[in-house]
Amino acid sequence: MVLSFHSVSISWSLNWVCFGSSSLESYSTSLHKNFLIKRKDKVYNEVVEGYFCMPRRTEGLEEAKSKIRSYTPGLWIEEVGGMKISDYELPKTTTLLLVGPGGSGKSSLVNRISKVFENDKFAPLRAQISYNSPVGEGTYFLQEYMIPRGSTSFCLYDTRSLSENSSENFEMIKNLMTKGVRHGELVTRCFDDSSVRKSMMCKAQQIGCYSSVVRRVDFVIFVVNALSVLQSTGNDHDHKSYKDILANSFSCPYLSFKDDKPVVVVTHGDLLTIYQRALVRIKLGELLGIPPDKQIFDIPGNCDPATELAIVEMLRYSLEHADRNLPCKRWVVDKVRSFFLHPSLLPF
Repeated sequence: MVLSFHSVSISWSLNWVCFGSSSLESYSTSLHKNFLIKRKDKVYNEVVEGYFCMPRRTEGLEEAKSKIRSYTPGLWIEEVGGMKISDYELPKTTTLLLVGPGGSGKSSLVNRISKVFENDKFAPLRAQISYNSPVGEGTYFLQEYMIPRGSTSFCLYDTRSLSENSSENFEMIKNLMTKGVRHGELVTRCFDDSSVRKSMMCKAQQIGCYSSVVRRVDFVIFVVNALSVLQSTGNDHDHKSYKDILANSFSCPYLSFKDDKPVVVVTHGDLLTIYQRALVRIKLGELLGIPPDKQIFDIPGNCDPATELAIVEMLRYSLEHADRNLPCKRWVVDKVRSFFLHPSLLPF
């Protein structure tokens, strides 16, 4: 039997009418959910596959290390929009700021990164770490670490941990990002109790004054504990607050550079299986709104080529994005402003 175009159109119309608007919405929602599930499964499989491919990729580790060792501020500037390297304000030292909750492993990450570029494998740890986080005091003073040791190309800044108070975290981040960072500077909070303040002030007097050099933060490394992320997905209310700390702090606009959000480092993965580590990255990607396989780096407490490669790739990502977001020189800004105020000066 041959159906005319007219009869087919009527048939389709009747089907849509019978389907109903509520059914259409339900079908659309179901379709969207299926799409999200398939996309999540695809990314999860790609992340897992990345772990198994890592040993093969470590063949290029030494070449990747040499690129980081030879880095100088502005090396990876892209000359776009008519801008040249000479139009940018290049820092003497590119500054990468480490931010994260207590127990996330910021100080341990500093030591791990430093070891990758150390010629002396017997050199002591540079950053003080806490053995027992619940009673350990953690980092209260801003600490600057040149990478590699003795270089001035780029540095890591270890900071005080984020608290459970979102407004307190916002103020701390705002101060660090707008006022800059100084080695040895004490970081206080308005909600610090008297005993903590007294202890910190005593330590501040012992170490003397802090550095007079103020560094602008060029990019941010957001450090997260993989175990805490897994625990926060359960039903325990105490652990769920960890997820809130991450989401609220990461969304702070002062941490981003234009559209570029911080790079995320997941620590303590050596205590989990590969599949759990992949799941943590997927969960973080959904929570923070960034790609798990491109912007979230798994750096466990292992000393092996795979971990070193993850560190080097994370640094490459951070330094490239730092260079892309360097501020323009003052005269360039004034020139652009004058063009907007006086369009007749435009060269076209």
